[in-house]
Amino acid sequence: MFGKIRQGLIKTRETFGKAVESIFKDKKEIKKSVDELEGTLILADIGLNTVQKLLKDIFKEEDPKQALKNRIKDILLGVQEVQNGNEKPYIHIFVGVNGVGKTTTIGKIAKKRKENGEKGIIAACDTFRAAASEQLEIWAERSGTEIVKQQEGADPAAVAFDAVSKAKAKGYDFCLIDTAGRLHTKHNLMEELQKISRVAGKALPGAPHQTTLVLDATTGQNGLNQAKEFVSKIKVTDLILTKLDGTAKGGIAVSIVDELRIPISYVGVGEKVDDLVPFDPKEYAEGLFD
Repeated sequence: MFGKIRQGLIKTRETFGKAVESIFKDKKEIKKSVDELEGTLILADIGLNTVQKLLKDIFKEEDPKQALKNRIKDILLGVQEVQNGNEKPYIHIFVGVNGVGKTTTIGKIAKKRKENGEKGIIAACDTFRAAASEQLEIWAERSGTEIVKQQEGADPAAVAFDAVSKAKAKGYDFCLIDTAGRLHTKHNLMEELQKISRVAGKALPGAPHQTTLVLDATTGQNGLNQAKEFVSKIKVTDLILTKLDGTAKGGIAVSIVDELRIPISYVGVGEKVDDLVPFDPKEYAEGLFD
């Protein structure tokens, strides 16, 4: 498993890592170096507030480059990890806008759980997009996981209720709930997600046990804005960052965790099931540089 995150950061390292290395090697006056570092970090999609925190008195450190790495690690390690409990069935809702890889991510997690000897259900609650349901069916078949769906346009909360109820009745280990991802500014989508969460709790008291926001790393600061919108409306427990291998601006992970104080549980670094890997803050921080 070790090395996949570093490998996924190749594009970021080629731009960000080399630029940072050059600044630290160049013996310029401190203010000019700080200005250059600031610009480099912002170009890597680390937000201004986070950049200022990372660079405060950085050149007073004995080893500024190592200090920068350590500060990035401290931000990423400074949030509480999601503790998967022993609840059975474990109800896990996935939210996020269209196109972030949410449905594929659910399929990969279903397959991982199946490989661990667990049985479960996928709930196709995106009833507005026929393609989403079809995609989930393919993943359900691949992973040997049951799928609960209804006709296009059906009430998503009703699908969630049926799925959670069935998982409970059959003594399954998990229920993964896919949701619609229309534009994050749409008020009715947020209300729909809140309703799905409430209904899951009616079908099984204490549910949902986890609500994961899936973000596309290639969308940068726009992804952070999406995240803020979701977090303001629903209780998000953790984040999954997809397509980290497809961006040269992998610094967005630092900004998201720093501003939202929500941990990243997985990152996607490729198309295969094994390319959805548990997030390792230390490997990520090292992988940005060298």
